[in-house]
Amino acid sequence: MTTARDRLLGLRREVELTLGRLGAEHAAVVAASRDSNADDEHDPEGATIAFERAQVDALARAASERLAEIDAALERVDSGRYGVCERCGAPIAAARLAVRPAAATCVACAAR
Repeated sequence: MTTARDRLLGLRREVELTLGRLGAEHAAVVAASRDSNADDEHDPEGATIAFERAQVDALARAASERLAEIDAALERVDSGRYGVCERCGAPIAAARLAVRPAAATCVACAAR
């Protein structure tokens, strides 16, 4: 039987792998722009390079936020507060936790 902790740790590993891949992509984009004479403002390829860099940065920020959510959920598991809404104190539905294992709020509070 998979516990909430096991599921969260698995998700954490996935996010860490994603962050590693995004870091490598970012490094590749930066290296490509450094090795070229692309001028973001005047070169047609420059806009593409800037967009790719911004996109990778945004994905990395989102993955970092997801990692923080997972770490917070792991802390709730350790303290016995996992599955309890942080706003109203009601239980978080199992279906919600199945879809969003790091959920900190019940559906009603999340909708507010």
